[in-house]
Amino acid sequence: MKKSHPGGAAGIRRQSLSEYDSKQFLKPFGVPVVEETFAASTDEALAAARHTGFPVVLKALGKKIMHKTESGLVHLHLGDDKSVASAAEVISKHAGDALEGFLVQPQIDAKREFVAGMFRDPEYGPVIMFGLGGIFTEALLDVAFRLAPLSVEDAEDLIDEIRSGALLGAFRGEAAADRAMLVKTLTGLSRAALEYPDVAEIDINPLLITRDGDVIAVDALVVKGDISRTKTHLPTVDPSVLGSLFHPKSVAFVGASSRPGKWGYTLLTNAIGGGYKGEIYLVNPSGGKIAGRRVYKSVMEINAKVDVAVVTIPAAKVPELIPQFKQKEISYMLLIASGFAETGQEGARAERQLVQEARKAGIYLIGPNTMGICNPHISFYCTGSHVRPEAGSVSMVAQSGNMGNQLLAFAELQGVGIRAFCGSGNEGMITIEDYLDAFEIDSLTGSVMLYVESVKNGRRFYESARRVGRKKPIVLLKGGQTAAGTKAASSHTGALASDSRVFNAVCRQAGIVKVDKPMDLLDLSAAFSSLPLPRGSRVAIMTLGGGWGVVAADLCEHYGLQVPELPDDLIVSIDQVLPPYWSRANPVDLVGENDPELPMKVIELLARWDGCDAVVNLGIVGRRHMLSRMAVSVQKADPDCPADFMETMLAILDDFENSYISHIVDLMESCQKPIVGVNMLRDEKDKSVYAFSGRQYKGLFFPTPEQAVKSLAKLWEYRRFLDREKR
Repeated sequence: MKKSHPGGAAGIRRQSLSEYDSKQFLKPFGVPVVEETFAASTDEALAAARHTGFPVVLKALGKKIMHKTESGLVHLHLGDDKSVASAAEVISKHAGDALEGFLVQPQIDAKREFVAGMFRDPEYGPVIMFGLGGIFTEALLDVAFRLAPLSVEDAEDLIDEIRSGALLGAFRGEAAADRAMLVKTLTGLSRAALEYPDVAEIDINPLLITRDGDVIAVDALVVKGDISRTKTHLPTVDPSVLGSLFHPKSVAFVGASSRPGKWGYTLLTNAIGGGYKGEIYLVNPSGGKIAGRRVYKSVMEINAKVDVAVVTIPAAKVPELIPQFKQKEISYMLLIASGFAETGQEGARAERQLVQEARKAGIYLIGPNTMGICNPHISFYCTGSHVRPEAGSVSMVAQSGNMGNQLLAFAELQGVGIRAFCGSGNEGMITIEDYLDAFEIDSLTGSVMLYVESVKNGRRFYESARRVGRKKPIVLLKGGQTAAGTKAASSHTGALASDSRVFNAVCRQAGIVKVDKPMDLLDLSAAFSSLPLPRGSRVAIMTLGGGWGVVAADLCEHYGLQVPELPDDLIVSIDQVLPPYWSRANPVDLVGENDPELPMKVIELLARWDGCDAVVNLGIVGRRHMLSRMAVSVQKADPDCPADFMETMLAILDDFENSYISHIVDLMESCQKPIVGVNMLRDEKDKSVYAFSGRQYKGLFFPTPEQAVKSLAKLWEYRRFLDREKR
C-alpha cells in the first residue's frame, strides 16, 4: 500500500509542504532536523523565543513561501524580545497573505554548509544529491548524485566525490563532521523516496556542520508531484536469443546488389571476403547472378533454412517482408535500411508499426539504421566497413555506425581481440540493455565496450550495468554530453541536476568505466583484456631515461595513483644490477644502459616488490626503430661497415624485445600485477597488444605515458568498485 506524506492528497501536480511540515516528514527517516517551534502570532513567537533561549532565528512559514533568505523572511541572531518583535513585523510585511505563521529556532553558528536532497529523474527514477551548500551551491556547483536505493557504500562514495570534501574533516580548529550521521541522512532520503512515491523533490539547504562536528538540517523543502504518468518501455529480450544472432549457420542478403558502393554489395562482399563458412543466399527481385552466385527473387524461393536476413531494401518495402519471414521461420532481421525514427515523427510511427508486426511474427529486429554485426570467432564480418579485427574477448555495441566502424578499425590495427560487435542503430526492438544482459551470460565475453548516445530505459540500463559490472568491466563513451538540459524544479536538488550529471552518476554507481575520447575507449578495452587488475594504487616506474620517468610520476599523481619510495632492501638489490649512478629512487632510471639483461632483472625486482601494485616501463620496447634509422645512416656514412652487421644487431634487438615482452607476461601471471609499457618509438606495423599462446595475459604497450597511466588509473577505479560491491 502506498503511503502518503502529510500536507494534502496525492495527485496534485506540484505542491510544496511548509518548512515545518517538511522537517516533520523527514525526521522519522533519520534526518537530524533542528529543534524548532511553530508560532501563529508575534506573541507566540516571543514566548517560543524565551523558551528556546536567546539568540534565536525567526523565519516566515507558509506553503507558498520559498527562497526566504532572498526575500528578507529569515532573521538571524535575535538576542531579545525587541529584536524578535521587530523581525516579526518585517516578515509580516514582506510575506503578506502567504504568511501562515513563524518558526522559532535556536541560533546555530556553523561555518560549514552543505546541501542534500532528492528528485525524480524521468528516466532513472529517484536521485539523491549531496554537495556544498548555502550561498555557494549554485556558484560552485560542487554537487554529486546517486540513484536510490542508496546503500551505505553508495552514500560513502557520494560524500567522497565532492571537491570540497576537506571541509568535512577536521578543519581550522573544528571537529570532523559526524560521517555516520551524513550517511544516515542520505540513506534516509533514499528510503523516503522509495516509501513515498508521490514526493517529487526534497531539498535540505543548508545542512550545517557545527564546530563539534554535529550535522543539523536547519531548512528543508518537500515538494509533492504528480508522477502517475510513467514512460512505456520496450519489452525485454531473452539474453539467449541474442547469442544465437551472432552464430548464424546461414545468412540471406535481401537487397543484394552487384553495384560497388551499395550496402547490398558491401555487406555481401565483406562476409564472403572475411571467410564466413556458413551458407549465403542472395535475394533480389531481378534474379540472375551476383558475384557468381544465384540470386533468388524472394526468400520464399530459398529451399533451406535461413537464420539471419540482412535487409538493405528501401524502408517502405520492408513491411512486405514480415509475412514472408514468418512463413520461412527466419528469426532475425538485421535491418540496415534507414528512413525510420531517425527521420522524424512519420518515420518513428513507421518504425513502431514495423516492430509491432515483427514481434507478432516472432521476428527479432536489429536496428533499423544499423551498420551491421560481426563475430570474428566464426569469421562472420557483416558490417559496412571492411575491417576485420581478430577474435578476442571484447564485446562491443555502438549506437553510431561511423563510430562503430572507427572503433573496429582501431581494434584491428592495435591487436585488440573482439568477441562480437553490433551497431545497434535506432534500437527499435533490441536495446543497449538487452545487449548488456546477453553479454553477462556469454562465456567468451571478458569485457564490454559501449558507445552510447541515449538509453531507452534508464533504470534498467543502470540495474543491468551494475549487475554485469560485478562480473565483467564495462567501458563506455557517451556522445551528446553537452546537449543536456536543466530540469524545471522548485529545489536546488532538481535545478542543479542535468542529463549528463545524472548519467555520470549512474556510471559511477554501476561501476561503468566512463571515458571521454574514442581512443580512451580502445585503450581501456586493450587494458582490461590484457592485464590483471591492480590490488592498490601504488605504481613502480622503470624508465630508460629520466625525463620520461618524471612525466610518468606527474601523471600518476594527476590521475590519483601513488609513486611510493623504494625501500632500502630493494635499493640494495637493484644496486647489484645497475651502475652506481642510477637514480636510487622511484622512478628507477636505467641510465641509458643497453645491456639487455638489465631491464629483465630490474622489472622482475619491481614486479615482485610488495610495496607496489603495478609497474610502468618506458622506452624499453621500440628501440629497434632507432637502430634501423641508425643503420641507414651507417650504410651511407661508412662503406667499410659490414653489410650484415646492422641486420644482425636488428635481429638481436627483435629477439630481445620478444623475450622481454614474454618475460613481462610471465611476471603478470606469477605476481598478479598489471605491467604496462610505453614504446620508445613505433610505426604503423606496431600493435598495442602482444598475445602469447596459452597465456592468460598479454603484453600491452602504448605510444605515450599518459595512455599507460590513465589506463592503470581506470583499472584501479574498477577494482575499487568491485571491492565496494563485496562489502
